[in-house]
Order: sequence, then structure tokens, then C-alpha cells
Amino acid sequence: MMTRRFAPFAAAAGVVLLAACSSDVEEGPATTASASTSPVERSAVPPPPADATPESVWPLTGVDAEGADEEALAGPALSIKIENSVDSRPQSNLQYADIVFEEQVEYGISRLVAVFQSDIPETVGPIRSMRPMDKNIMGSMEGPLVFSGAQGGFISDARSSGQELIAEDTGGYGFFRTSDKPAPHNLHGTMADFLAQTDADAPPQQFTYAYPAEESNVVEEGTSVASIDIVASPRMQPSWEWDGDADAWMRSESGSPHVMSDGTQLSASNVVVLFVDIQPNSSGGGSTVPETIVITDEGTGIVAAGDSYVDVTWSKAGQFDPYVIETPAGETAELIPGNTWVELIPESGTEFDSGVVIE
Repeated sequence: MMTRRFAPFAAAAGVVLLAACSSDVEEGPATTASASTSPVERSAVPPPPADATPESVWPLTGVDAEGADEEALAGPALSIKIENSVDSRPQSNLQYADIVFEEQVEYGISRLVAVFQSDIPETVGPIRSMRPMDKNIMGSMEGPLVFSGAQGGFISDARSSGQELIAEDTGGYGFFRTSDKPAPHNLHGTMADFLAQTDADAPPQQFTYAYPAEESNVVEEGTSVASIDIVASPRMQPSWEWDGDADAWMRSESGSPHVMSDGTQLSASNVVVLFVDIQPNSSGGGSTVPETIVITDEGTGIVAAGDSYVDVTWSKAGQFDPYVIETPAGETAELIPGNTWVELIPESGTEFDSGVVIE
């Protein structure tokens, strides 16, 4: 950036210097030049750089969708509530999610909303219960929220808001239990069955992506970073480490690699940390639960894309509105095409001290 900024001034200084030197040159006798009839050879003007933006992309990752199956490209996003307690791990097939949101629930436990659209695995799990914030977290995906279990008031509120629901509680099907863990940590779902129960369209694009990726304003204007360590509670301590060979952020839980049932360690092209407030919600008809507030006109956070990060501000106007994430310069933060994890980290409303260390 500094080179580009100062280049015009250097050129101007050079022009002034040359003009000053010309006054010291003695003029020779006047001559008359005859016009040449030979054509002047001119070098060809170089063509403008090709636009790196793909003609079509997967809306939740920004990845080039050239050659993709048209039916799959037009398919809906399935937002699935996934358990993330120690008893639930290892989970199944989270590595295929386009976007994953991590939230805090009771006792500081972490749960996930995993959104699948570009790559649909056969099954996923374990699936757990809905909380009042889930409809707001994933509402902009415009597809169904898949879960099992919720207080009646939360289900009624989600339905009345216009959010499509697929759950055993609401007559949905496709859920089954595995034998590798005891209940309730073993409920999984068949994705084809979930897709058969919705007529939702493809989701709108959620984030802005840079093409080529190295021209992302996060990459160009950000600060180099190797690790992101988060402590949100004794039971919610994710961390991310940049792996240059894999060109991805690798996820750990409480210091150990977060791996799936097939041994795959979870990774992300982008890690977005949004600082949120939590408030108690007793409108479900049962016990009071913590509700993460994501509908706001003012929030702060961090975006890491590649091995760089910037501080950001963010907002979300309503349940079905997208997240708006901006750099300190007021520009939309540009992610790298690929999957994204969004860490919703409490800064108020919990009994736990939380913090994020970036190194």
C-alpha cells in the first residue's frame, strides 16, 4: 500500500527536476526537420487483466461453481443444530458444512448451528435442541432449521416468525439413533430426508468474497496472525491455528484437535469472531435459558482470512437479514472463498469471564 500511495508523488518530483535541468542546456542552431513517410511503430496496448470473479459461485462459500450440478446449486441450505459437548464428540460430517455458528447455551456449554448447501453428506449428528436465538442466527439462510427438542414457547415463536422448522417435535422425519454413544448424544439425521421436507430455494450469498483471494482487504490491510485462542467458559474453549501447508485454519477444542468420527480435523478458510451480549429468556414455558443477541445495529469483532486479521464492526437488522461486517475503513470485509466458522463470543450477560488471544 505504501508503494502505491507514494508512486504518484515520486513521478511528479521527477518531472520538476527534469524541467529545471533543461534551462541549463545551450540551444543549437535552428534546424528544419522533414516529415517522415515511414509509419510509426507502436507497441500493442496490453489487454486489461482478466476479471477473476467466477460467473457463478456457491452462495455460502463463494467457491467457483462452474460445472456444478444445477439442481444442487439451486438447492436449499439446511441449518442443523449440532451438539458440541464432550459427550457428543466426535461428531459426524461437520467438515462438509459451508458455515458453522458456535453459540453458548446453559452452563457455558457450546452448541453449533451447521449450515450445509454446497456439499451435502449422507448423514450428520448428533442433533440436539433449539434455543430462542437459533432462528435469528440462521434466518438469513432462508432454509429450514433442523433440530430435536425445544420448549414449546420457543417452537411457537419460531413458527410465528415465519421460520421453517424440521424436527421430531413438529412431525419431521429422518432422525435415527446410533449405537456408538448413549442417548441423548446419539441422534443423527439423514440429509436426503430433510431435503425432501422443504421446498426452500437456494440461499442468498451471506458474505463478500475477494477474487483473487490475495486481494481481500483483510489480507492486504490486515495483520499477520498464527493463532486465535478463545476462552468463553470452562466448557467453551475453541482455538484456531493457521496451517500454511493446508492453507486453512485448524480447529481445536480445549487444546486438542477437534476431529470427526472419521478422523478428519475440522478446518476453515475464514474465522469470524463476533462479540455478543447474552440475556436470560424465560418465554419458552420451561426453565430460563441464555439467549445470544445477534439482532443489533452495533457490534465489534475480528475477521481472519488467510493468515491475516482485521478488527471489524458488525450489525444484523433482523431475523432474515444478513450479517453486515465492515473494516475500520468502513468497507465490507472481504473473505477468502471457502468455508467459514462464526464464533459468537459473549462479552456480557454470563457468569464467565471470556477473552480472545490473537498471536
